[in-house]
Amino acid sequence: MADVIFFDLDGTLVDHRTAVFDTIGQIVRAAPHATAPPEDLAALWWSLEARHMGEYLAGACSFAEHHRRRVRSFLPALGEAVPESPALLDAWITERYLAVFEDSWQCYPDVQPCLETLKQLPRGPRLAVLTNGDPGQQRAKLSRFGLLDYFEAVLTPTELGAAKPASYAAACRVMGTDPARAVNVGDMLSSDVNAAALAGLTGVWLDRGVDFVTGGPSPAADASVLRVERLTDLPGRLSSLRA
Repeated sequence: MADVIFFDLDGTLVDHRTAVFDTIGQIVRAAPHATAPPEDLAALWWSLEARHMGEYLAGACSFAEHHRRRVRSFLPALGEAVPESPALLDAWITERYLAVFEDSWQCYPDVQPCLETLKQLPRGPRLAVLTNGDPGQQRAKLSRFGLLDYFEAVLTPTELGAAKPASYAAACRVMGTDPARAVNVGDMLSSDVNAAALAGLTGVWLDRGVDFVTGGPSPAADASVLRVERLTDLPGRLSSLRA
């Protein structure tokens, strides 16, 4: 059996995509001068998130600055002037985005039953979260849904000094395990499964039936990929994992 199981967070434990689209939809519907329908501007925000989150993960800016860059690019489409002051940009994020976004968080219903089953296994694996998100925000999500106590560690680029996929080796070192005895579970076939396998871990693809990035159907996967459709299927698959 695996020594450690790493869980991705967004798209795996918490429905990040739906929360983002719900939040921007609310913001756009309350903006009298928006330049496009809510669904179009939500898609724009989603693309800006991917671009500027990538800059943060590459070390090109801080987490707060990646939010500011997003807002600078988004406000003209919302029909609003762009403040020059970083403090005003931060206030927009706090008051108009984060307040709604945090209320929109939803934990997938299969998460707690899976974690509870793993917790009850005799000599079961240690559990950790491995995420590219901001540590404060990610811990807040886990705390909101009563999940923090299931995990020995919550590992982010802040603690590890690198983002996935480079952080897999560092995460194994922090947890004191060999990659060959570690499993990574996530909804992103490329970064959570294939990249984990390249780092020596066993990757398990949580196929929720939707592509996290595009919102379209799940990507095609090789038959050799270890795949579950629900997290509650994971404990039963552990006996087949040669980690």
